[in-house]
Amino acid sequence: MRVVTKTESQLLAALQELDAAVKTPHAAKPPPSLLPLFGRIDSLAAELPPGSDPELRHFLQRKSYEKARQRLEGAQVRRGTCGS
Repeated sequence: MRVVTKTESQLLAALQELDAAVKTPHAAKPPPSLLPLFGRIDSLAAELPPGSDPELRHFLQRKSYEKARQRLEGAQVRRGTCGS
């Protein structure tokens, strides 16, 4: 079983928060601000050590946040058109 790092746990929480914010009805007042979440996700992604999961790093670099969340949740992630 793979050990999840503190950074990966924080990253998963931020990605889950982003997922929930995106699913918030557009009529919400005020609408959720996604920029701080993107910044936090980018900062946490930069903290991942060089030897961390290459597929996760790829998803984060490509801003494929849903795939990154699924990967951290242990789901089988469907490959996209870039071949990874």
